[in-house]
Amino acid sequence: MSTPKDTKGAELGALQAALAAEHAVVYGYGVVGGRIDDSRRGEARSAYDAHRARRDELARAVRDLGGKPEVSAAAYALPFDVRDSAAAVRLAADLEERVAGVYSDLVRASSGDRRRMAAEALREAAVRAVRWRGESVAFPGLAERAAPSATPVAATPSPS
Repeated sequence: MSTPKDTKGAELGALQAALAAEHAVVYGYGVVGGRIDDSRRGEARSAYDAHRARRDELARAVRDLGGKPEVSAAAYALPFDVRDSAAAVRLAADLEERVAGVYSDLVRASSGDRRRMAAEALREAAVRAVRWRGESVAFPGLAERAAPSATPVAATPSPS
């Protein structure tokens, strides 16, 4: 049986993971914005703004639980080269699908308002992924968990 301290620790860990993922997604959308066609630039900007807001919300939640928010890395390794608009669209979809997985972990680890926020963030990421990719998956946030090489959202800091 878990104690309240164990539950708080699990929730804080999941919040920190979501915060780290949002840092990586914000970075990734900076790359997307630099390569995306003008016709989809507004969509990329909207997603970028939404992820920045989620990042800030998560940092507050970490502080509310007594933690020190994870800081952003200077740069992140991308899952593939982004040389054109088509690759930028693939990256945006990949970022959204991966961050949805991190939010599914936060849904499991939290309760109350924080759980509702995580579920909302998961839903928003799944919807954006569908818009970018043009198709959906049966269980957003869980699809990458089935892949043998699942990794967090482009969250590997690049060597400086």
